[in-house]
Amino acid sequence: MISVCIPTYNGEKYIKEQLESILCQLSESDEVIISDDSSTDATLKIIENFKDNRIKIFPNNLFRSPIFNLENALKQANGDFIFLSDQDDIWLPTKVEITLKTLEKFDLCVSDCELIDADGEVIHSSFFQLHHSKKGFFNNLIRNSYLGCCMAFRRDILKYILPFPPSIAMHDIWIGLCVELWGNSLFVENKLIKHRRHGDNTSTTSGKSKLSTIYKIKYRLHFLYQLFKRKFQ
Repeated sequence: MISVCIPTYNGEKYIKEQLESILCQLSESDEVIISDDSSTDATLKIIENFKDNRIKIFPNNLFRSPIFNLENALKQANGDFIFLSDQDDIWLPTKVEITLKTLEKFDLCVSDCELIDADGEVIHSSFFQLHHSKKGFFNNLIRNSYLGCCMAFRRDILKYILPFPPSIAMHDIWIGLCVELWGNSLFVENKLIKHRRHGDNTSTTSGKSKLSTIYKIKYRLHFLYQLFKRKFQ
């Protein structure tokens, strides 16, 4: 069984196209978990209009955080295989097929993707190429390539990635570093989604960072501290 976890917040512009690209790849026994962080636009109405029993909506949350909104979705998931999804991308037709084959041997799969703009035009043909992506704990501590919307994993890893620690920079970096330490992952060269970059993204993992050098050092040290705590708790 597959659980697709989508944290939503004011995603009315793209959520219909995103869900259409996901639902056509799922079986009747799979599920899409929507954790909504109190959207004020038509996001929930658009989702409800699908009238699809596979979609399970958890509304009226007040996390004010994409990190803990996703954590809530993960806590509701029942699947053996968990796919992460943003609210504004497009899954390509072989996303589920290729990912499930990878998860037969690995705990986590992270695929390459195309980067597109608000209008769907390609900005860059390969996230991996743009970021020089590769495995390795320190490689990804310094320059993260565990892009959440491109990730899927076995349910087993929830036991060591949850709960998310307080004040982490982003959940996808945390998940990737945890699996580098305690599991096994594979970077899949296939481009399995179109990842949309626009001015309203809640995550900036795939965009150019505007953070100060001091903050970048501090948040990496915070990750190391939290990983050390998780190891010995």
